[in-house]
Amino acid sequence: MTDFRGTWSESEVERFLREATIPIRIATHRPDGSLWPVTLWYRYRDGVLECATGANSNLVRFLRHDPEIGFDISTNDVPYRGIRGTGTAEIAADSDKAVLRDLLERYLGGTDSPLARWLLADDREEVRIEIEPREIYSWDYASRMGEGSSEDDPSST
Repeated sequence: MTDFRGTWSESEVERFLREATIPIRIATHRPDGSLWPVTLWYRYRDGVLECATGANSNLVRFLRHDPEIGFDISTNDVPYRGIRGTGTAEIAADSDKAVLRDLLERYLGGTDSPLARWLLADDREEVRIEIEPREIYSWDYASRMGEGSSEDDPSST
């Protein structure tokens, strides 16, 4: 069960996660204990953040060693707002590349681009990363940055 804290209600956080097309930044541990930050596309479904990546990536290797992560999804434009938190990641096969296809639609508007074709190539093995958030802290600097409150629409940019 996720502990929601911060500026937004649980429903406002969920709306932000469904509507914002901002990549997620994940911090995981390398086997030597040092931190490894990675940026990925995500989708939010039924309380879980889902990402996709190549099965042979360093991130997958690191998550198999230690599934505990920190994450951030926040705007890059003023007024700054977003969420950050901690959770546990699970790796699962994405043999039909359903998660990847959905992410390509969400972030690129379709699968008809050189990047999409490369990612969807038959010789590329894909996995799904399912992040179960343990805690989510929301923040919104709109009022302190003189932009007025955006609490009614946390996904606005």
